[in-house]
Parts: sequence; C-alpha cells; structure tokens
Amino acid sequence: MPPDIRQRTQWLKEAAIRHGFMGVGVSRAERMDEEAQQLEDWLSKGYHGEMGYMANHFEMRTDPTKLMPGAKSVISLMYNYYPLPTAESPPPLEGVGGWRISKYAYGEDYHKVVRRKLKVLLHEMKTEFGDFHGRVFVDSAPVMERDWAKRSGLGWIGKNTLLIDPKKGSYFFLAEIILDVELEYDHPIRDHCGTCTRCIDACPTDAISSEGYVLDGSKCISYLTIELKSAIPDEFKGKMEDWIFGCDICQDVCPWNRFSKSHEEPAFEMKEEIRGMSNADWKEMTEEVFEDLFSKSAVKRTGWKGIQRNMEFVQK
Repeated sequence: MPPDIRQRTQWLKEAAIRHGFMGVGVSRAERMDEEAQQLEDWLSKGYHGEMGYMANHFEMRTDPTKLMPGAKSVISLMYNYYPLPTAESPPPLEGVGGWRISKYAYGEDYHKVVRRKLKVLLHEMKTEFGDFHGRVFVDSAPVMERDWAKRSGLGWIGKNTLLIDPKKGSYFFLAEIILDVELEYDHPIRDHCGTCTRCIDACPTDAISSEGYVLDGSKCISYLTIELKSAIPDEFKGKMEDWIFGCDICQDVCPWNRFSKSHEEPAFEMKEEIRGMSNADWKEMTEEVFEDLFSKSAVKRTGWKGIQRNMEFVQK
C-alpha cells in the first residue's frame, strides 16, 4: 500500500471521529454479486411489502459504479443515536402507560443532522486530498448501507438483519461517501451471533425467520407503522405492543446492546413537550399541533393520519 494512500485513509478516519462519527470503514467500490442475489431472492418472496422502491434501480443498488461513474471507494460511517436512560430521565414514551416510538425518532430527523456533518467532512477531504468527485448518502439513495458497512469491517449483519458492532451494539445510523479516490480498504469481521435467538423469539409478529438473517419486511412493526399506507392487516391485532412509530424490540433484547453508550448529539434530544405527553394528549392531538411538534422529526414521515391509524389499531 503506497504511503500516501495509507496516510490519506488514516487522516480520513481521524477526521470522521473528530466530526462525531463513532466508526468509519472503507471498502472497494465494486459490484456486490452475492448481495445482489440475496436482494433478488428477498424481493421475489415479496418481503418488501408495499415498499416498491426497493425493487427500483437494482443495478445502482448493487453496483456503486453505476450510481457514481468512476467510483473507487465506499466510506461507511456510523453515527450514534442511543438515548441512555437514567433514574432522573426514564426512557421517554416507553413502558407502562405510554405509546412507544423508535429511539431513532426521538429528536430531529437524522437524515438532515448526519448529512450536514457529511458535507462538512467532504469539504475538508477536498481541502486535504485535492479535488475529486464524491457523493454523500444518508439512507437517501439506492445504497445497500448495511452490506457496505459489513464489507468495511464495522460489524456483522446479525440475525435481526441489523449491523452489529461488537463494542458498540447497533443503535447507530449508517451513512456513506462514495468517491473516485483510492483508499486503504478494510476487511469484514466474523459473525458473533452464535446460537443466540433472542431477537427471533422476541419479535411479536414473527417477522424474523426461524433461522435468523432474513426479515419479512411486510410483517415488521416498523413497516406496519411507517411504510404501510393502507390499513394494518387484522392478523397483527394485539401484537404491536404499543408501538405507534417504528419498533426497537429486536435491538432492545440483543445482548450486544449492553455496550451501547449515550449519544452526544443535542439534535437527537426529545422535545420536552413531547416527552411529557400522556396517551390522552396523543389521542387529542390535532393535525396542527402534530405538524408543529414534529416539524423536524422523522415521525412526520408517517403523518398525523398515520399516527392516528396506528394508535387506533393498538388501542391503548
């Protein structure tokens, strides 16, 4: 490995950590043949439900050089969102007497928060490396982020189909920079799920296959409460466990998340007005109030009508 490539890569990793990312890995930009076959099989089984976009741009999704001609490297980055509960500040909207929303949606929409940091990092990279062509992605294009993160050694894809870091758990966002610069490439690490089946056993809708590693997205509570635009099928009645936006069950039960540490991102803190809401407040919330409270939140994606539908379905 030429010294300049090694030094460039080392600078990049140190810069990413300086900007608040909790991990960074690099892989060679190339077609993902094995992953492409797995995606094709998953789509053929209809596990994407109404998420038709998952079948779009298949070649771009599985080959970064189609997404960005001339691409040589894929940089994968992790950004922590775990809101560590304390005795003084119990986990908001969880537990007895409260609706539940996924931890990633407690604060400001992560797409915007992480993208801002990526753009600053990209600007610094161009100052350091010289001009190059690069694009940033935060769950915003046909990029197989978990697979790229796995290739770059940031973790393994667990039985719950999420990326797991053996020292940091899984409560983090993934983002990518694809660029036409050669870097020093990392290597995958081995799977550490072993014989554990906690995520499989805990999923109330049986969305995870009995052997793990395959998720029927059309049964996932996150899909049912966010992606699904039509009525939630009656077969899931009584199985939603108070979740009205997303679900964290398969992460909450994962033993590796005992290593999760609280994030240090002010934008991910929940508004006090939301934290203090009772079930009655949620039920009586008008569309105008919803738009005001969640104007910068990922919860806005479901919309006021979607939240109303979800609350009615779980009937808390």
